[in-house]
Amino acid sequence: MQALMSYFKIAERGSDIKTEIRAGITTFLTMSYILFVNPQILSLAGMPANDVAIATALAAAIATMIMGIFANFPFALAPGMGLNAYFTFGVVKGMGVDWQIALVAVFLEGLIFMALAMTGVRTKLINAIPQCIKIATMTGIGLFLAIIGFQGAQLTVDHPATLVTLGNLHDPGCCWRWRVLC
Repeated sequence: MQALMSYFKIAERGSDIKTEIRAGITTFLTMSYILFVNPQILSLAGMPANDVAIATALAAAIATMIMGIFANFPFALAPGMGLNAYFTFGVVKGMGVDWQIALVAVFLEGLIFMALAMTGVRTKLINAIPQCIKIATMTGIGLFLAIIGFQGAQLTVDHPATLVTLGNLHDPGCCWRWRVLC
């Protein structure tokens, strides 16, 4: 136990093992939705849901362990919902790219991202983006995910003129789907 305290500098950072365990459980419970939602979204792109669930769990566990052990930061990492939704609805369904080809593009993007991070270019690029653009991007991703959820619950439906309109809120199925999503 003392080795953990020393390696992670828990006492130096004003914490204790009990607090860190509680924080870890809270973080896991906060993030665990990804284990269920990620396979649902990516299966819509044609990927096998069971394989995606296993890959999601392994990727999150390995990335979180690497962050904790090597970077000594108590950050949990998992796939991002915005990128998964973009992958499925923007690239695969929207552009008609096969999910296998899209995964190759994601892999290559990861290699490029690692090179940018290792050379320090990534930090310079992020610092060059104005704060208002960063906030607008996060807002746009949140709205994109919200509209996908609303369409899944049929609170909103397609409309030829405005692209989206309010669904039939008097339909008991609509209300039931909304409660399930909540």
